[in-house]
Amino acid sequence: MTAPAPRICCLDLDTFFVSVERLLDPSLVGEPVVVGGRKGGRGVVTAASYEVREFGVHSGMPIREATSLAPHAIFLPGTPGIYSEYSRSVRAIMDRYSPVVRTASIDEAYIDFRGCERMYRRPDDASDDVTIHRTVCELTGAIRAELGLPSSAGIATSKPMAKIASGLAKPAGVMLVAAGAEAETLAPLGVRKLPGVGPVTEAKLQGAGITTLGELAAAPEDLLERVFGVYGTGMRRSARGLGNAELGRERPAFREYDPVGGRLGSISNERTFHEAATSVSDAMLSSLCERVCYRARKRGVKARTVTLKLRYTDFHTITRAQTMAPTHCEVKLHRIVRSLYQRARRRDRPIRLLGIALSNLGFYEQLELFDGDDEQRCSAVDSVRDKYGYDAVHLATTLRRSVQQGSASQASTED
Repeated sequence: MTAPAPRICCLDLDTFFVSVERLLDPSLVGEPVVVGGRKGGRGVVTAASYEVREFGVHSGMPIREATSLAPHAIFLPGTPGIYSEYSRSVRAIMDRYSPVVRTASIDEAYIDFRGCERMYRRPDDASDDVTIHRTVCELTGAIRAELGLPSSAGIATSKPMAKIASGLAKPAGVMLVAAGAEAETLAPLGVRKLPGVGPVTEAKLQGAGITTLGELAAAPEDLLERVFGVYGTGMRRSARGLGNAELGRERPAFREYDPVGGRLGSISNERTFHEAATSVSDAMLSSLCERVCYRARKRGVKARTVTLKLRYTDFHTITRAQTMAPTHCEVKLHRIVRSLYQRARRRDRPIRLLGIALSNLGFYEQLELFDGDDEQRCSAVDSVRDKYGYDAVHLATTLRRSVQQGSASQASTED
């Protein structure tokens, strides 16, 4: 029996952070919007609406450069916590359409519709391609109708080709590249359309007289090997639309990958200040403690070491670590972190970044000298968050951070 052909869909939420902010404030619809920081401040652009892109603003650009290019735009620092909630809601909708979904980032996912043609076929469908194209249109329509979020999707026989197709379908479109039509579709496109080709690689290709993917697909193999070594052959294959249909592993939102029982590496969260902070409040420290402890409990582990990282505006970085009784309780951690901060804060210069990391993770059992209710309290907090979202409950200390929330955004990393 012949295995069904790959049907890989790349679904991309269009200008995701901007779209969510517009749901929170409908007056932003149709306006040039930049999410990532305040006008003229520090930080980088997280998302830019289509209305502001025509002025050269794009994600990853410094906020100050974006301000220079589009001083008329509306600049927003972002709304921490809400984006992941919408991302999870989108994931729930995707799960209704296929049993195989892989999250690539907070605003992008890959869906395998391989073998789903019979399940979704209608009598008037002229072909299997028509069936799958219509089904993905229904998926993006459901995301728009239920959540108010626009999305684009590309469908192809490989993951790279599906990603390119989703880009060509923007904004809010669906494009299917039929098997065998990959090379023809790619040929007129510029080399930057190929995933992984950035400015440096583009310049090298242009130096070799290659500006389109059609030219790259037809380039002599020895020429590409001289310029790019072993990567040259793979680039030419990709330019012909040949690629892997494997979806790879999950990459959850904000790169917080916390597998249950995972003891390797560390659990860390950082906050970069768009405007330099002259001081750090207990609320900021408490907020970070809550986040790393919540993630540790999701893994089912405790930590024996906590590290505080402090970076000044001259990029001088200080770390302070302490070994402790195994814990995943934010109340206990906050007391230790507050002491570490007092030891680390020895300069008058403003602060650019603050971070907390938990390490030496394990399944520790700690016998209490006196009866305590930390485990019950933590379990209750997690239950509320699982049902109503992470921001449904916080320590009283953390809630005082509302004054500072406008000048800081949280970035999450895992070592």
